Amino acid sequence: MRKELQKQEGQRKKFHAVFVKVGSKRNYHGYAEETILLKNIRDAESQKIITDHVWFTYTKTFQSILLTEGVHLEFEARIKEYKKGYVNSRYKIDNRIKDYKLSHPSKIRLVNV
Repeated sequence: MRKELQKQEGQRKKFHAVFVKVGSKRNYHGYAEETILLKNIRDAESQKIITDHVWFTYTKTFQSILLTEGVHLEFEARIKEYKKGYVNSRYKIDNRIKDYKLSHPSKIRLVNV
């Protein structure tokens, strides 16, 4: 569990991160959806590492920025709880665990280090 994020659940904050790569996942309709991986997510105020990585959907806002491996980004996002894991509805098995994520990224921009 991401304990640093848990402490700040519900807040919208500014973060710094390093772009790693573009990937993909299947959405709930089964279609491929592009994603991006960011690492070393830091709170912009305290410069404290909040989490080691985060995946976001590769939205138009991210696509409008020239992302190459190693570039530094600044963005705002909301800290939210979610459940990760597997649910088998046939046998009513719910093995999901509570974790925390960053959602709704906005005000995304490149920063010089």
